[in-house]
Amino acid sequence: NRRLIEGRTKAILDAGAVPIMIGGDDSVPIPFLAGFAGGPPITIVQVDAHIDWRQEREGEPMGFSSTMRRASEMPHVWRIVQAGARGIGSARQGEVDAAIAWGARLVPGTAVHRDGVASVLQHIEPESTCVISLDLDVLDSAVMPAVAYPSPGGLSFLQLADLIAGIATKARIGGFAMVEFTPHKDRDGAAAYTAGRILMHVLHQVARQVRTRS
Repeated sequence: NRRLIEGRTKAILDAGAVPIMIGGDDSVPIPFLAGFAGGPPITIVQVDAHIDWRQEREGEPMGFSSTMRRASEMPHVWRIVQAGARGIGSARQGEVDAAIAWGARLVPGTAVHRDGVASVLQHIEPESTCVISLDLDVLDSAVMPAVAYPSPGGLSFLQLADLIAGIATKARIGGFAMVEFTPHKDRDGAAAYTAGRILMHVLHQVARQVRTRS
């Protein structure tokens, strides 16, 4: 599966298009991000309740707790901006220290609530290529209960939509991955509708940037 994801991402990029990936757990962005190798340097904007910097979890180095640690090892990744972290188990002190030592910009959920999405956008270089890695658990559990580990205090739908629009205005969305949707926890379909609306916002911004730059 990892080989298929990486290969398909490369093929989409080679065709001059923007790869969009939907589904899976928070390990599948690893091969998705690897697919950008050979192109321009990318900024990863990880929007997630957890920072995912573990070296391994239960002996698995390619699992859903190690996504950004593996991304940090990719030569084409030159900046990582992480927004929305708040979840219990997000990281131990060692993982936080490793992220900061690498140069990751960590913007916890409390900072986004206090200072708005500008607290994230300030770390994005103008005209850079941004790949957004969205774990739906960044949203508040009242908005998005259909995730593996829902937790209160997350972002609102409008905050996330504003962040996506802000990235598209300041830089270029070069790819988008949305993961961690858990269908059996979506009792009335509202969470799926919310996830669909998020994707709609991303597609709208990608279409706008294509029209603007063509």
